[in-house]
Amino acid sequence: MDSESEDSSLIEEDYYAFLNVPRDASNEDITNAYRRLSRLYHPDKHFDPELKKEAELIFNKTKKAYEVLSDPHQRAIYDSLGVRGLQTEGWEIVQRTRTPQEIREEYERLAREREQRRLEQRTNPKGSVTLSINATDLFSSYEDEYEDIEEGWSLPAVEVSGMVFSQSVEAPLTLRDTARLAGQLSAQNGVGAGSVTASLRHLLSEKGWVEAEASVGGGPALGLKGFRSFGRRTFASLSAALQFGALGVRPGLTASVATQLGRHTVGDLTWRAGLQSSMSTALVRSTPSSHVALTLQLGVPHSFVSLGASRRVEALDARLRSSVKVGTFGALLEYGAEKKLSQHSTVAASVILGVPTGVTLKIKLTRASQSYVFPVHLSEELLPSAVFYATVTPVVAWAVLKRLVVDPVLREQRRRDKEKQQELNKTRLQEQRREARAAVDLMRATYARVRADEEARRGLVVSAAWHGRMAVLLGLKEQAAGRRALQPGETEVVDVTVPLQCLVKDSRLELHDAPKSQLPGFYDPCMGEEKMLLVEYLFHGHLHEACVSDTEPLRIPKQAHRVNPS
Repeated sequence: MDSESEDSSLIEEDYYAFLNVPRDASNEDITNAYRRLSRLYHPDKHFDPELKKEAELIFNKTKKAYEVLSDPHQRAIYDSLGVRGLQTEGWEIVQRTRTPQEIREEYERLAREREQRRLEQRTNPKGSVTLSINATDLFSSYEDEYEDIEEGWSLPAVEVSGMVFSQSVEAPLTLRDTARLAGQLSAQNGVGAGSVTASLRHLLSEKGWVEAEASVGGGPALGLKGFRSFGRRTFASLSAALQFGALGVRPGLTASVATQLGRHTVGDLTWRAGLQSSMSTALVRSTPSSHVALTLQLGVPHSFVSLGASRRVEALDARLRSSVKVGTFGALLEYGAEKKLSQHSTVAASVILGVPTGVTLKIKLTRASQSYVFPVHLSEELLPSAVFYATVTPVVAWAVLKRLVVDPVLREQRRRDKEKQQELNKTRLQEQRREARAAVDLMRATYARVRADEEARRGLVVSAAWHGRMAVLLGLKEQAAGRRALQPGETEVVDVTVPLQCLVKDSRLELHDAPKSQLPGFYDPCMGEEKMLLVEYLFHGHLHEACVSDTEPLRIPKQAHRVNPS
């Protein structure tokens, strides 16, 4: 296990969550939160020796959070890099006269340099494998066309019609220069070809770069590329190439200009001459949930217009894709879906209906920077049976694969990740649990006073609250009687009635979008599991109930929370 993965799994203090203020809180909000917690945890407020000792520890944590968030320079570093950023060597030499924005930019620059040094230690390989399969005999048998074929039953012929292997590696030479070596081998119907390309890219500035490349295979070739951005909305690229062959030297030139037309929309204009002559324009609109691209190309040998779209469907946890392309070559209709298997792996399946190409099923598996593509040609004509099986087979195969392979693997991975987190944070979790229980003991007097005041005014009284494993709390929410008999600690749930009541001010309670386990009096009872907060409270004498996920904000009271309103 490397140190970087360990660091990413360690629990880190969230000062905003501890003070219960939003990340854009003003200095006044931070000061008010600090004063509120100081009244609870200041050692001078407690006379019992044990409580006084616990109060001193929690008050020091409160003071540290306030010192960081109230100092613009420390807050800038904390916002960018967290607690570890405050402990980074070199913080002492940063000039205190710099603005928070300058501090952020300086640390981002240092982070980029560290990342660049890491890149120098590895080659960043990228590759793909494409295996073309001819399965047209499954739907279009040729037996009837040949009289000399022997009678009898035989399996349909399924053969590999083509293969393409490509691989590339990069080697950062300096902070501005990167060398790249790429190779490709292909075979189609028994005829093979290959090429090797070497290139060197030089970063001129943050706005542009130039790249020279040379390749062999199918005749030597030389190329020169350049890129330049003009402001934040427009950029252009230019590439020139010379290919040497038996017929002489063939030049090629490509020029492209793109501009941002809106927040999510980009327009592109590309001109090609020489090796391929065409003029094309594209309009692309992309958001986190959808992507639409319209392309028009006029050229030799083909002209076409295409429209493609994709959309993320949360209910299926997948991205659906479709596209249509019509041109001088014919027409293509493609539809399919992409599913994320894990953080670094995705699988996609699509059906391509073409005239005159027929029906093709394409399967693609992506793992990190490696991709594996399997186009399966099912029919040379648009046969209904081929279309049906091309559409249904991936769905059925995915359902079986998910149940028998994917789900067990993911469950085992989550179990290992959970055990790893718990092991790395074992000591910290014990400290959190002890600190939370001590904080609750220190809140008792304040809790009694706040609750009595709210009861007197028929305001907000937290009658019961639990924080912990989502599955447990959802079950308890459906069985109110069972919830009241809950024994915290036995079911990965912790009682947080006291700390929530202490956060009530003027019959109002607000929690921000941060992990609840960082709040005073809270701790994480089930690391690695989904958590939620379940609150039962009285307001104006009426019973209310609220249920939110661990990082979801909560504002009470609300009329929508009322149970069985009259």
